[in-house]
Amino acid sequence: MKVVLFCGGLGMRMREHSDTIPKPMVPIGYRPVLWHLMRYYAHYGHKDFILCLGYQADVIKQYFLNYEETLSNDFVLQDGGKSVTLLGSDVHDWKITFVDTGLNANIGTRLKRVQPHLEGEEAFLANYADVVTDAPLPALIEQFERQQATALVMCVKPNYTFHFIESAEQGWATHIQDVQTSDAWINGGFFVLRSEIFDYMVEGEELVVEPFQRLIKKRALATYRHEGFWAPMDSLKEKQALDELYQSGNRPWFVWDRTAS
Repeated sequence: MKVVLFCGGLGMRMREHSDTIPKPMVPIGYRPVLWHLMRYYAHYGHKDFILCLGYQADVIKQYFLNYEETLSNDFVLQDGGKSVTLLGSDVHDWKITFVDTGLNANIGTRLKRVQPHLEGEEAFLANYADVVTDAPLPALIEQFERQQATALVMCVKPNYTFHFIESAEQGWATHIQDVQTSDAWINGGFFVLRSEIFDYMVEGEELVVEPFQRLIKKRALATYRHEGFWAPMDSLKEKQALDELYQSGNRPWFVWDRTAS
């Protein structure tokens, strides 16, 4: 399956980095979060990527045009640095299509603008490009096919420490509960979509708002509940948490290297 990655947002909650690089290029260790996500999909055999670009598209283009394999692979250096022999490779069999989908476009609009690049595809994968997980991708696809859904979204438990509060009309609280112990599930950002999704979309609409509401009415939107590791990188605090995991060697999203989990 092709993989559509939405890489064009401004990343306003990551302003410590977004003034110089787009959010998908914020690093975890030696590589940007975008690479970690692409490596995840490639591990499961999905290596044909479509990048929906926008804000600072040139930074993402230049990164892959000047990709340095030695940063994340072992190699042999000889002849005083004149000869480098790689002992592994990340991207040699990846295909990456770079598409400018607009500076201020929402996710739905970005998806519509890459529709020509999905012609002939029965189904494809999609992602926000700023989240990592250890979810078993084949299980998502299997459930998607079993339910014959038009779209499937992976749901996860919230990993923040807010509380739900219910109150009566008079203003008295009637119930309070930690969101993590509630039965609430949120959009985890991993999608499996059939090409018919475009029949439910209108230009300018956000993907998970109007189009998904139409799918719900048609009983065509499936969910996959993942209770394992899932972490977004939407703020500096979340980046620091991922950095700490990476530095500790406990990297659950490294499904391609189970020694790192």
